[in-house]
Amino acid sequence: MDSAVPHLTNPAPQNASGQVLGATAWLVGAVDWLYSHWYFLVLAVCVCWGAGEMVVRRLARRASAERMALELTPSRHFDPGLEEIFRRGVQLARASTSMPWWAPRRSKTVQIRLRADGSSALRYRVEGPAGAQRLLSITPFGPNVTVERAQPIADKPREHVVRAEFILRGKLTAPLREVPLDPDPLQPLVDAVSDLRAELGDLAEVRLDIQRAPKWALRARRLQLMSAARRRERRDTQRVGRWVRQDATGIEDSLLWNLQALVTGKDGSGGRRLVMPPVPRRVDPGEALGKLADDDHLVRVQLLVMCASNTGGRAEARLAQLQAAFDIFGGSSRWSMRGWRLGPWRVGADQWPTRRGFERRWQLGQCQPPRANWVRLDELVGLLKPPTIFCRLPLLAGDLPTFEHGNPDLLFQGIYRESDGRKRLVATHTAETLFECGVGKAGGGKTERALAQAIAWAHSGGGLMFVDPHRDSWARAATFLAHDHLMERIALIDLSTAGPSPMLSSWNPIAMHHGQAPHEVVEAVTDAFAAVLGWDDATAPRALTILTSCVAVLVAVNQAACQARRSEDQATLFHIRALISDDEFRGAALAAVADRLDEETRQWWRKVFPTFLSDAFAVVLNPLARLAAHPVTRAFLGQPIGVYNSRAAMDQGMIVWVCPGGNGPTDRLLTALLARDLLRAVRSRRDTPEDQRRLFKLYFDELITLTGAAPETIASMFEDFRKYRATVHGMTQLLGRLPAPVRMSLTQNASTLASTAGSQSAIAPITAEWGDKPTPGEVATLDRYEHYISLTVNGRRVGPVRITGPHLDEVFADYARPRMVDALERAARATAEAQPLTDLLARAAAQQERVRAFLTERAPAATADVQLSKPEKRYT
Repeated sequence: MDSAVPHLTNPAPQNASGQVLGATAWLVGAVDWLYSHWYFLVLAVCVCWGAGEMVVRRLARRASAERMALELTPSRHFDPGLEEIFRRGVQLARASTSMPWWAPRRSKTVQIRLRADGSSALRYRVEGPAGAQRLLSITPFGPNVTVERAQPIADKPREHVVRAEFILRGKLTAPLREVPLDPDPLQPLVDAVSDLRAELGDLAEVRLDIQRAPKWALRARRLQLMSAARRRERRDTQRVGRWVRQDATGIEDSLLWNLQALVTGKDGSGGRRLVMPPVPRRVDPGEALGKLADDDHLVRVQLLVMCASNTGGRAEARLAQLQAAFDIFGGSSRWSMRGWRLGPWRVGADQWPTRRGFERRWQLGQCQPPRANWVRLDELVGLLKPPTIFCRLPLLAGDLPTFEHGNPDLLFQGIYRESDGRKRLVATHTAETLFECGVGKAGGGKTERALAQAIAWAHSGGGLMFVDPHRDSWARAATFLAHDHLMERIALIDLSTAGPSPMLSSWNPIAMHHGQAPHEVVEAVTDAFAAVLGWDDATAPRALTILTSCVAVLVAVNQAACQARRSEDQATLFHIRALISDDEFRGAALAAVADRLDEETRQWWRKVFPTFLSDAFAVVLNPLARLAAHPVTRAFLGQPIGVYNSRAAMDQGMIVWVCPGGNGPTDRLLTALLARDLLRAVRSRRDTPEDQRRLFKLYFDELITLTGAAPETIASMFEDFRKYRATVHGMTQLLGRLPAPVRMSLTQNASTLASTAGSQSAIAPITAEWGDKPTPGEVATLDRYEHYISLTVNGRRVGPVRITGPHLDEVFADYARPRMVDALERAARATAEAQPLTDLLARAAAQQERVRAFLTERAPAATADVQLSKPEKRYT
């Protein structure tokens, strides 16, 4: 037993040590084998990494397919505060995590897309996880921003495409520059795409991905920054120590040191000066980490840009413009394109091997930001909201259509100068341009713009009436209207009596041969007199009653004459005097139309009329006497069958130029009659189905003159005409001088509001409608033919924008026919059946007897039955 003990107890330590040595030897051998066959290890690592990446990509693609898009459309007065924008950023950061637990981090992102493709100045979209739709749909911006579910965008392939990814450079821990909200931080981006041309296939898009980073990534980044700061501090300390030692050695070896030693008797053998090396100072985490020191509202971002075009060079130029736009955010830290430059070549997102990764992230909306792209939400406030009120948006063809000659669906408005200097003829949609107003000083170009619109509308087949008290517009427009296909539609009603032998057309306001409703004619004439003379039921009830009754009788007489096919025997307004002052004429008229008057009217003439004293009729007879005393109004209104017919002009698409005379009492009365008849004619279109009413445009130059005669009538036009497919374009020098009803109706319903230069006090009412943007001072300094104008396009207001008013000789140079102006003048007067003034006066003088003869013939024996006793004293 004793001999066996060593055998049993000693081998155990030997076996344990042998095992350790064996394992060590095996490990050394394995390491040696791996060192010799390193490529197997690399291959295994690559296989594992590839398999993992494949799984991650598949899961990320699956998660990215469950995304939604929202489009944000700001209102014109969108003016958010910093707190509202910051809260929106917090929403976006929170929404980025609304993904399934298995989704890879690269798919957990919210993307802001700023896109310009010609359809709008800058579309603002937000794409994110489908689970975050409710969170992202309710924004802190309230009703000032409309949020709608957006459909995916399918782009057509472009021939030239450039890509870029932006990375933060400079001092990475420093924040980006704090950009104020006024002007809008998006303004440089908008300016960069303002000259984009959709017809050339231009496209520019900026995508900003926001991602909440994991805590471990932030800790690793902080550890890296702190380690780098400590190394940098140690290096700086060592460098300073070397400089101190070198300075000390240099001092001891200097001539001054040796002279001092000789004088003092000390040779320095006692030893050199003791030099204390500097001690590294403690690294301040706040200084070293900067914006990464705190966890609050810290995100990682990915900024991608893509520009495309079908024209070579435009995409590259657009990318350079966008790169310059991001420079406004730069400070100690700045946005810079990722990659490097080799001479004239840039190696970046457009080249292998990074292009494939860029395309994957672009198409799937995945976020794999560079390590340096850490920002706080308050650094991104300029990109977290749509364009605000402080952003000056360009006018693209989608915002304001481009005018096309001969297209009746577009109404010419002016010339817009693009940001790249190109000029574009702009227009509004004819169907939604109801009422227009142009304000500005004389000679500023408001009439020229109206004439350009009228000429374009005439050449596209539309009907119009241009009312100009001064006749200057006719001479200006005639050169461009002198075309054979237009002459047959143009009529000139000229009451200016210019020339040695004036030619006039004619009009009978109470004629019935056109089939008007009798009560409408009576109302139109009576209201015109009342408007000019200031009559109402409180101040002149008797005058209104007398005039209404007289016109009613004469309208009945004319209706009887037309039914008897004797339209040449119709009465005119001047027969009111005979109806009041001539007993024989009055008796014949009442007897001839007794069957056409109701019992109440007949009783009024029998019992009430004889009770009036002669001076009661002066208020009615005086304005008629003034009309009869003026040869032009006498000739124009004294014809039984007038040629002027506003209703027929509307239905037939005529081009009518009406030039009333001056601005005296007689002229105002004639203007009031024309305006009231026009209101009656438009309202009479209710007898025609709406889809069969032909659009008719009215142009009123010198609204101050016209509204002085008929303010309520003009106001009613701006209120009612749209129902009957008639629109009004008014021009005036001073909006404040218009009567209050006209001014309020015009500004309330104006689809287009324009102003040229003028005094600030005169322009202030217009700029007040725009919210004083632009200010009266800016408008007052406009050059000639320059306008600020607000328009209505697709149901929303565009502008005010600055446009150049058209000059007819430039815009319509191809329409100019100066040699045919005389032919146009003759044709226009022929259409209006203008005749010499002397002939019309002679016919008007003879009309009294023609009417009397007709009445006598119609009721020869009935005259005696009408007993109207009058006081002996009469007004003649």
